[in-house]
Amino acid sequence: MNEYLYTIPSGVIALGLLASMAVSKEIGYRAGLRKGRVGEKQAKDHIQAIQNSILGILALLLGFTFSLSLQRFDSRSEAVVEEANAIGNAWIRADFLRDPVRTKALSQLREYADVRVKASVLSLVHEGEREALLGRARAIQDRLLALGHEAEASAPPDTRWVPFVDAMEELGQTFRSRQAGLSRHVPELVLLLLYMTFLLSSAIVGYAAGVVGHRPSVVSYLMVALVVVLVFIILDLDRPRRGFIEVSQKSLVDVQATMAGAAGAPAR
Repeated sequence: MNEYLYTIPSGVIALGLLASMAVSKEIGYRAGLRKGRVGEKQAKDHIQAIQNSILGILALLLGFTFSLSLQRFDSRSEAVVEEANAIGNAWIRADFLRDPVRTKALSQLREYADVRVKASVLSLVHEGEREALLGRARAIQDRLLALGHEAEASAPPDTRWVPFVDAMEELGQTFRSRQAGLSRHVPELVLLLLYMTFLLSSAIVGYAAGVVGHRPSVVSYLMVALVVVLVFIILDLDRPRRGFIEVSQKSLVDVQATMAGAAGAPAR
């Protein structure tokens, strides 16, 4: 299912949240002024209790959403390491094959590493280029499996093709895991619920200030700013290759460098 919020830049959402929270606080404040001063202690305590409750719900939702986005980020980081290990493992096993299958497999693996590094640093906004690189990666996987079958049919019989084919299966699994990880993020419904809670909490804070006859304090505006910063971080963590916080591709680049060095020349 396509999610509309995921297509909007994080900065735009954060600024929109800041403006809407400021507006809702002002609306709540004016509503509190029209209500007039609340003289009874019980009424004041009731308003204060509601304000504390909604702020507690806000903190709970913020913590839950931040934890969810951080888990997604960690899983994408682990997937990079797993894919790098799978490519390195396939490289080692291919080196035990007999020529000419060995030479072909090592060449294909070097090309595969190059393609995966290029795809890993490409923004998801460039959908056309990304799909082309993914198509090349799948084609190389097919050619590597065909080389495994070629080694199986070689004469004299050679059982070293078995671990190589196993490595190819692992390569495909890590590839699919990484692609699935890029499409998993915080559900849009959770973000919308969080947004409505932000507006309601701002309105209640403004209302509580209005019924006692003074404008919301500077501290309450600092709270709004802190919430907006937290939301921006949540969105940035949850959007791979689109923000300031990005998953490190170092393990994959290191494997590419090792394979290129083993070839005696940069991979082409």
